[in-house]
Formats: sequence, C-alpha cells, structure tokens
Amino acid sequence: MDNRDEVREFLTSRRAKISPERAGLPAGSRRRVPGLRRSEVAALADMSVEYYAKLERGHLAGVSPAVLEAVARVLQLDDAERAHLLNLAQAADGSDALSRPRHRRAKGQWKAHRSLQWT
Repeated sequence: MDNRDEVREFLTSRRAKISPERAGLPAGSRRRVPGLRRSEVAALADMSVEYYAKLERGHLAGVSPAVLEAVARVLQLDDAERAHLLNLAQAADGSDALSRPRHRRAKGQWKAHRSLQWT
C-alpha cells in the first residue's frame, strides 16, 4: 500500500511539535521551521540524516521495529501516535511483520548431520 503522503505528514507534523529545549537540546540560532530539524531527530535517534529523511519521505517498508521505536522516542509520541506509526509501517510492508514474533529453535534442539570427516 502506498501511504507515503500520510507517513510524510505524520512525521513532519510530530517533528514540528517538539522544540529543541523539549528534546534536551540548546535553543540555538534562528530556525526556518518550527520544531526540530531533521538532523537533530536523526542524531537523537542514532541514525544518519539521509536515513531519517528517507523515512520522512514515507519509505517505511522494511524498517526495523528498533528504528521505529527510536523515532517514536525522539518525537515523544504518545501510545496512540506510536501505534499509528507502527501501523503505517505495517501497511507499507504489506504485512504484520512488526507484531509477529520470530520463531527460533529452542536451545538444546540440534540435528545430527552426516560428516565425511571420518569416512
């Protein structure tokens, strides 16, 4: 599903709501836009500016839950907004991969394989 416009609007509006002071940054110089700069969000979320800009352009397909959580934390999203961001990512993926648990083999379960080492 192509929801890039909705993602773009959501992330830019939430970024505009967070002042540098509220994010724990110094006020700094005059700003052209309200709220945090993309570079500030990226730095606080521990990602590159290019990667955050890609997310803000609406490219959420394949984004890990850890990245989404970092963005939600920096933008100080409430529970409903955080859920909305995760839903946007799920729609972009076309699946429910973010809520689906990974299946791992339990420890101790192993399978013997033939080896040519001793033949």
